[in-house]
Amino acid sequence: MGIVAGLDSSPDFTRIVVCDADTGAVLRQGYAPHPVESPEGGGRPADVDPQAWLLSLGEAAGGGLLEGVQAIGVSAQPDAVVPLDAQGGTVRPALVGGDKRAQVAAADLVDALGGREAWAQAVGCVPQAAHPVTKLRWLARTEPEAAARTAALLQAHDWLVWQLLGRPGRHTTDRGGASGTGYWSAATGGYRPDLVELALGHLPLLPEVIGPAEAAGTTPEGLLISAGTGETMAAAFGLGIGLGDAVVSLGGSGSVMAVHSEPLVDQSGMITSLADATGMHLPVVTTLNAVRALRGAAGLLGVPDLEGLSDLAMKSTPGAHGLVLLPYLEGERTPNLPHTAGTLAGLRRESMKPEHLARAAFEGMLCGLADALDVLRGRGVEVRRVFLLGGTAELPAVRAMAPALFGAQVVVPQPADYAAIGAARQAAWSLGVSRGTLAPHSCPAWRDAAAEVLDPGEELAVGQAVRQQYVSVREQTHPGAFG
Repeated sequence: MGIVAGLDSSPDFTRIVVCDADTGAVLRQGYAPHPVESPEGGGRPADVDPQAWLLSLGEAAGGGLLEGVQAIGVSAQPDAVVPLDAQGGTVRPALVGGDKRAQVAAADLVDALGGREAWAQAVGCVPQAAHPVTKLRWLARTEPEAAARTAALLQAHDWLVWQLLGRPGRHTTDRGGASGTGYWSAATGGYRPDLVELALGHLPLLPEVIGPAEAAGTTPEGLLISAGTGETMAAAFGLGIGLGDAVVSLGGSGSVMAVHSEPLVDQSGMITSLADATGMHLPVVTTLNAVRALRGAAGLLGVPDLEGLSDLAMKSTPGAHGLVLLPYLEGERTPNLPHTAGTLAGLRRESMKPEHLARAAFEGMLCGLADALDVLRGRGVEVRRVFLLGGTAELPAVRAMAPALFGAQVVVPQPADYAAIGAARQAAWSLGVSRGTLAPHSCPAWRDAAAEVLDPGEELAVGQAVRQQYVSVREQTHPGAFG
């Protein structure tokens, strides 16, 4: 059918993959960092000039990388807000990332609508500091002149698509990206303009939400640009997950998402109901503590790295001689215990050894993520396979423990630019629909990602006993935390 490209504009870099439109085979790749300076003290900036994304894109596409490409898909960092004035210029730098400045604004919005349940019912999520709707509230309160000048709102992938098309009069987005704004509902498939007005003080132009296989437009040179989507949705599409699949991402914090046929309204606010890039739904549950619990344990034990902590943990046995770690080191979101601390239970003389504490750290992290999986299972989401992402997924201790503690087959995909691949797959879909070779509801059947498959096997019963021991300690320490 041809050649397509997918680009992923993450917070730190742009990656581009050029793929065969029929098979998904990666033909060429490009990479460039974003020319963005870190703020004083390190970390990621909360404000970024979107032009930095274009400069990075141009560098990544250099050397004829896009020669012969017929369609491009765009994925980009989630939660970014690009406010535009009436002439299409940026009112101020884009608001990106978690942006802790907006924490008070999030609480204000929750109260203004009548609580967490009201928000969950309205748009499938409860405002957090990262959500675009919360950043709009912060903008209105902190920079009222900039807020008043805001005539249109775009997210990062919307803005990049608009730029690639030559800044046409029409703004578009996709349902996946829209579902993460806090003012679009995956359940109804529509915006809540009243929530935008509640946050910003007035209603600017919002991008048109187009279908998964629709094209945002075509450049004068005839290059088709697909709808684009958020980084999370693109990565799920690139992995090729479907019904029965969940994805566990291991970062400092953790996230669990799964494909589901319908949106979920969760009154507790633990589930964020997102749309995916294919017409399905992606309920997401996050934990505040994942790899940071391992790093804390490594520091306590004087182990220089996580590889050493894994080796130490493998010298212990399942259950860590009775040690149980509730890894709530930064408070916790799942369950909702924002002001709690971690708990180490089961200390006995025979269990007070480095290898047992190391094992308890891995088991605690994975059991916390298993709690998140159970939140989805409790709402009828089927989980047969768990895709495990992140560098920590390569550790022997994680691979040995995860299948039995999750109670499911675990798939560890080989490292790849899955968000960029998902964007390319979307481009191939739009290209096929435009040529009549693919139906709007039949996305390209690309080959599965190369992966290692781990089954619970005979360890399932032992793992579930460890899990029950963890649940027992959690219930004793925080009774009724999950309702």
